[in-house]
Amino acid sequence: FLNKNMKTKKLIIFMPSIEGGGADKNLFIITNYLVEKFDNIKLITSSSKYKKIFNKKINFLSPRISVWSKFGRNLKNIISLIILIKTLIKNRNSIVLSFQANLYAILICKILSIKIITRSNSFPGDWTKSNFKKFLFKTIYKMADERIVNSIGSKKRFLKHYNLSSVCIYNPLNLKEIIKLSKIKKKNLFNKKASLKLISVGRLSEEKDHLTFLKSILYLKSKINLSALIVGEGLLKKNLLEFIKKNKLNEIVKLTGYKKNPYPYIKQANFLVLTSLHEGLPNILLEAIALKKFVVSSNCETGPKEILINGKAGALFKVKSYLDLSNKILFFHKNKKIRDKKVQFGYSKINRFDSDKNLKNYLKIINILSNS
Repeated sequence: FLNKNMKTKKLIIFMPSIEGGGADKNLFIITNYLVEKFDNIKLITSSSKYKKIFNKKINFLSPRISVWSKFGRNLKNIISLIILIKTLIKNRNSIVLSFQANLYAILICKILSIKIITRSNSFPGDWTKSNFKKFLFKTIYKMADERIVNSIGSKKRFLKHYNLSSVCIYNPLNLKEIIKLSKIKKKNLFNKKASLKLISVGRLSEEKDHLTFLKSILYLKSKINLSALIVGEGLLKKNLLEFIKKNKLNEIVKLTGYKKNPYPYIKQANFLVLTSLHEGLPNILLEAIALKKFVVSSNCETGPKEILINGKAGALFKVKSYLDLSNKILFFHKNKKIRDKKVQFGYSKINRFDSDKNLKNYLKIINILSNS
């Protein structure tokens, strides 16, 4: 896919706020792959603390004062957009690959006559109930030169709600790396006497709905001897700790905080549970399947149903229904043969998300746009 003309275009990757979640993992993998294909990649972000994860060849453009890393997304967006404008004025022969704050990035690029590719980790309309904002999404996304989504479900929603075409490129999954990292020895944080070990991995935020997970554990604690981990950081940590304390779940549930390498903990678990209200294509489900773990996920818009092949590779429960989640956990805990069959089926279909295949698709799109 690479040719000499591709080297004449400068690639600028835009991601104002890096928080260590699934979308950020994709950013790390994609950026570190593309840096080998371009002479000079610039990455614009306000989250400088993650610099060490990126290849040293990447030109890291972030605020000189690291205090910006501690602010919320809105302020990070503003400072990163200022850097983007300054960078584009000096580098007019560029292509922008935007992972975040896409509306603003599109407007800036169109004003400066710069080509832009947006990459949406989830469907934009999920983030607002405002019809005006939905109108803005539809209008401004239309201006992008190319739109990348990470699931067929998202592609269909862009077409249905915005009448816009997009390209589906699955999240790149490095199976060998995940298995390798899962073998690193970590302290077992589960109660060893528990007959069922559950794990949930994700940012502690409203859309991840960890409260439904906790309600399910509260319901199940008298029925199964279980132990649970919630891996992640976020604004709702205090709320979750209060629920755990109030309902006397301290001996059953542990909040571990963010783990750079969560795979050894997933490997220690029996089930991985995802309770999200909405998703794009959740990496954590792919990673759990790669480690041959049984997955129980909310049947939210786009992502889980696609990964789990309509429940053939795991279990799907009604969004926000802790009773449905609990019943699914109980059933598959008791029916090991059915569970194992689904795990094996899911693993046999994991090649859809092969890292090399999907990364080459990014390269192909950038190459086409650079020569158009």
